[in-house]
Amino acid sequence: MKCPGTDMKYWKPGDIFDIDCPKCGKRVEFFKDEVKRKCKCGHLIVNPKIDFACAEWCPYAEQCVGDVPEEIKAKHKQELRESVRERIGIEMKKYFGTDFKRVNHALKVARYAEQILKVEGGNPLVVLGAAFLHDIGIHEAERKYQSSSGRYQEQEGPPIAREILTKLEIEKEIIDEICDIIGHHHHPREEETLHFQILYEADWLVNIEEEGIAGDREKLEKLIAKVFQTVTGKKLAEELYLKPLA
Repeated sequence: MKCPGTDMKYWKPGDIFDIDCPKCGKRVEFFKDEVKRKCKCGHLIVNPKIDFACAEWCPYAEQCVGDVPEEIKAKHKQELRESVRERIGIEMKKYFGTDFKRVNHALKVARYAEQILKVEGGNPLVVLGAAFLHDIGIHEAERKYQSSSGRYQEQEGPPIAREILTKLEIEKEIIDEICDIIGHHHHPREEETLHFQILYEADWLVNIEEEGIAGDREKLEKLIAKVFQTVTGKKLAEELYLKPLA
């Protein structure tokens, strides 16, 4: 069977295109499935529009992209990871629908989680996946128990998150870790992972404002000392909620 990506009967306008050689400036024609082509001046050009999406699953991918420079592969993998994170956010929005309160809460938690993540390190897919989906069990908790209590969220959230993440074809190990975080995100264990801690702190950064704790300085100081274990998270909490009150 011929790969549809390389079968020209499936191609569209623009799948054959010209680019300027970065060395001599001459026009070089590319087919969309060509990894690289040599200009008449001898300069080797990597196809800037090559799409490696099929390489994530195709058993013959190495025959197509095996000789692609490692920096190009790395860039594409990063783009794929970012795309998956965006899709988790989209699925969260679809699930909550017009419940803009929960959508906005999740988005704010994800923004804070990303800020902490950039400094403290960790797997962005795990942390941001958990941030987008940490409260995904609220609707089921309210439907079954007429309560949005944290323990009911933790009980109902993981099966829904697992269904969403499985549909997006995320690796089982990543799904398991995200669901584990969701399943106790209000109740940290005695020893926690960095991924959990980042989500926990990001959630509190939002909850402090939403629950009206921000005006009680004494309570805030005790809460920040207890909750925030990362340097970045603690600094954010102090800058957001303590300094304006000084």
